[in-house]
Amino acid sequence: MGIIQKQSISGTIYSYIGVGLGFLTTGLLFPRMLSTDEVGLLRLLVSYSTLLAQFAVLGVNTVTVRLFPHFRDDEKKHHGYLGLTLMIALAGFIVTAIVYMGFHQQVVEHSKEKSALFIPYFYYVVPLIFFTLLFGIFDTYYRVLYNAVIGIIYKEVVQRSLILLSVLLYFFKVTDFHTMVILYTVALISPALFLLYHLAKDKILFLKPDLGFIGKKLAKEMLSVAFFGIIASYSGVLVMNIDVIMVNHFLGLKAAGIYTITFFFGTLILVPMRTMGKISSVIIADAWKKDDRKTIFDIYRKSTLSLGVVGMLLFLGITGNLDNIFHIIGKDYETGRYVIVFIALANLTDIFQGISPHIIVNSKHYRWLSYLLLGFTALIVVTNLLFIPQYGLVGAALASFLSKFIYNLSKFIFLIKTYDFQPYNKKHLLLIAASILAWLSVYFIPPLQEYIIDLIVRSIIITVVFVALIYWWRVSDDINEKIDKVLRLVIKV
Repeated sequence: MGIIQKQSISGTIYSYIGVGLGFLTTGLLFPRMLSTDEVGLLRLLVSYSTLLAQFAVLGVNTVTVRLFPHFRDDEKKHHGYLGLTLMIALAGFIVTAIVYMGFHQQVVEHSKEKSALFIPYFYYVVPLIFFTLLFGIFDTYYRVLYNAVIGIIYKEVVQRSLILLSVLLYFFKVTDFHTMVILYTVALISPALFLLYHLAKDKILFLKPDLGFIGKKLAKEMLSVAFFGIIASYSGVLVMNIDVIMVNHFLGLKAAGIYTITFFFGTLILVPMRTMGKISSVIIADAWKKDDRKTIFDIYRKSTLSLGVVGMLLFLGITGNLDNIFHIIGKDYETGRYVIVFIALANLTDIFQGISPHIIVNSKHYRWLSYLLLGFTALIVVTNLLFIPQYGLVGAALASFLSKFIYNLSKFIFLIKTYDFQPYNKKHLLLIAASILAWLSVYFIPPLQEYIIDLIVRSIIITVVFVALIYWWRVSDDINEKIDKVLRLVIKV
């Protein structure tokens, strides 16, 4: 747990710096300086490139996390594993880019009426696919070398700083919108270039694959993991991006822009989970290799508590300040009010399942995560098809909530049935009780005239009540330990 705790702390710090930068850009500047169509365009560029890059990578990142321990050898340059993954991914990119460009005419015809702004930027997706793919490979490679933080720095801090810079240049009329999109695209590809430089600087850019090292048994296992990795990773990214693509399809770029801004607030609670997942997945893979189930269950149980505490605090802060959020982003986005609520609830079900997907994908039953994700994907597509035409933007968010709840319940049942991993106890009930009391502490307070003061007051009350109860009831030993350290530093000062 030492590596996880150390990197989780630094990773979470950098992630929340990124959240702050993202809030300045997405929460403050986008609603004030861009039309909803323009916001929708920027989100579509990210969604399409992320979705297609996950297919193009051909499952090699899943193979890396699960099977890199077989290649790990500093003296033999890890048998050129990085070069092998790049060769495979390059082939996948070429096929994906050709297929994508082949649909140009169909996309143009469909976009003319509701999404015309996307047409001039259709080909921007191609380089974005390549560099998104490249970043994923480099970031995963660093993770298995026990350095998960560097990718977080470049993705969450450097990239978002460059995005903010591109937006500010447009805000102060130094550039026009077209130039801003170009700079925005450059910002999106920058983390891959920075990681490439860092790999060369650290002298671990080993590009010559040792194909002779891969025996028939290992090759067969790599193919199997890669196949199911494609299904798992593609399904995972699809469910994160399909809603905005389907909103654009049914309702147009304007609605996609509203959904993008409100969706952002609902996803804030996932930040600590992403950080812990990146770090713990490598530790879990090594533990499975030793069949150390005690360590795995301990990480699982502690993750549901520590992530649950942070996730619930963020959920309370967001939902307790809904009126203030719309004072900040503007009334044009008011139709997305319940998008925030349902997306936050959907992500809360993820939070309370901790690092469960990393346990399954690194076990001998890794195929089951692919099966569960396929079911999740089918469910979210069907529910979006049913709910968006009937309920509009809220329908997409409701589809996400229902689908995620069923998916996470399925993971929970699978881990109990297969490994007897049941992480929940009375401390989780205390967490829920603390959350209810913290929510009630501000529910009956009438809105203050100045919304900024209202936001600060409500946030402080929620935080003080919630943290005090969590600490007093010792819900999470890890969190109590961190609070004790802070208290000792304060007392010394």
